[in-house]
Amino acid sequence: MANLFPLATAVFFLSVACPHLSRAAYTIGVNYGTVADNLPPPSQVATFLKTKTAIDRVKLFDANPDILRAFAGTGIAVTVTVGNGDIISLSKLPSAQAWVSANILPFHPKTLINRIAVGNEILATSDKTLIARLLPAMKALHSALQLANVTNVQVTTPHSLGILSSSEPPSTGRFRRGYDRAIFAPILEFHRQTKSAFMVNPYPFFGFTAKTLNYALFKPNAGIFDAATGKNYTNMFDAQMDEVYSAMKKVGYEDVEIVVGETGWPSVGDANQPDVNMANAVSYNGNLVRHVNAGKGTPLMPNRKFETYVFALFNEDLKPSTSERNYGLFKPDLTPVYDVGILRNS
Repeated sequence: MANLFPLATAVFFLSVACPHLSRAAYTIGVNYGTVADNLPPPSQVATFLKTKTAIDRVKLFDANPDILRAFAGTGIAVTVTVGNGDIISLSKLPSAQAWVSANILPFHPKTLINRIAVGNEILATSDKTLIARLLPAMKALHSALQLANVTNVQVTTPHSLGILSSSEPPSTGRFRRGYDRAIFAPILEFHRQTKSAFMVNPYPFFGFTAKTLNYALFKPNAGIFDAATGKNYTNMFDAQMDEVYSAMKKVGYEDVEIVVGETGWPSVGDANQPDVNMANAVSYNGNLVRHVNAGKGTPLMPNRKFETYVFALFNEDLKPSTSERNYGLFKPDLTPVYDVGILRNS
């Protein structure tokens, strides 16, 4: 998550809004973070998700073996994450093979690992060494998977929207100067060649103002018109996605799939955060999920569904601020923070 801590089509709300629709037609992605000292054991979490909810995929911020073992046989897809500190060593094939042998092969395919996320928002660290080693690590891990005859696990890396130097209106979206051709074109070429997804973390929560709150929450508003394309935007999520698409198109890779690795809205904030409340969390997450799963896509990417991981599964009590501790859909005792319609008996 950008600016907070170093760290797939999601639908959990549609059954409330449209109870006549079959829950089986939709999939749910959530980020399963563990920066807390009061969470239930992974086995209990996996059983709860499989038997009591419609969630069918989770994204981890590590490759915790206890969690991977717990999800064995559940059919729930799992994205595992390589720590930022491991990227330099994993840029060499032998280390990448050792990592795959330790973190993928003992669990997959009984645990349905579908993706490896290499680091988290590396460009936001401004660490030139990490940035330079990111793609080599992605390539080495992909090669290690191939050599181990694992052909159904994608390799990607999550990006904050800080990768963009220009973004408003969406048609002006472009990658940061100096990174566009040197960093992003090669990364996108890797995704094209390996048929893997470019992962981004759009957060309207970090981009809204008092004037654009309704725009951020998918509530009725006048919209923002992009004169260059003739498109009118009625929500910030679409605008942020099209900013990324425009940047990809400028370097010739608009065909690469986009996955939303994180997005969300906290339900509790500090006194100076009046727009961080339960109602707005329900509005953002509920409207987001209905919007994504309607399959309408965005103005520049019509009729596309985006695999989307909502942040987060739990409220995590060891995060540094009130809002960061309150992104969860569930409390540690597995009761919902607010009703999003994902419980099978709801």
